[in-house]
Amino acid sequence: MSSLRWLPIAVVILVYGLWNFKQALMPQGISVANAAEAVNAPSAPAFTHTAAADWLNSKPLAWGELKGKVVLVDFWTFDCWNCYRSFPWLKATEDKFAGKGLQVLGVHTPELPQEYIRDNVVRKVGEFGLKFPVMIDNDYSYWKAFGNRYWPAFYLVDKQGKVRAAYFGETHPGDLNAQNIEATIAKLLAENGNGKT
Repeated sequence: MSSLRWLPIAVVILVYGLWNFKQALMPQGISVANAAEAVNAPSAPAFTHTAAADWLNSKPLAWGELKGKVVLVDFWTFDCWNCYRSFPWLKATEDKFAGKGLQVLGVHTPELPQEYIRDNVVRKVGEFGLKFPVMIDNDYSYWKAFGNRYWPAFYLVDKQGKVRAAYFGETHPGDLNAQNIEATIAKLLAENGNGKT
């Protein structure tokens, strides 16, 4: 009987170990936030969906309309708990940099059958309280254009439309991923628009 009382502790240790192993496998992000590297940074791919029905909270956008803004592109899908658990941080970051030149832009790329249904995406955007533009990427065309592989994935695009940083995984206020992303946003916002501060 006494050996059974250690079973819950062993289970907790095992789950914690598996969680840390999964986190260790997840790339922690790349950044080309300094101005010297900006010259060689790739341009953000053109949006692959231009129909009004493929956009929520916005008309279809083009990168030319976003020039002069720092854009945080969030690849997510509504049944991904890592995605929706990151929304409190994402919305707080949007508020933190409100009026300073940050634009959050969601890309909903589905994984499960129910996530392909537009009405479900509309409902979930409302439930999660997302106010930023969301492009519905049911054919994975924008996912592929970015070469993305993860939910959630956060890409930072500078004022000239260059992809300057990428971060992956569930993110919460104050955690290391959040600190790194927010620091990069601040650096990119401080640039004068041609990669220089």
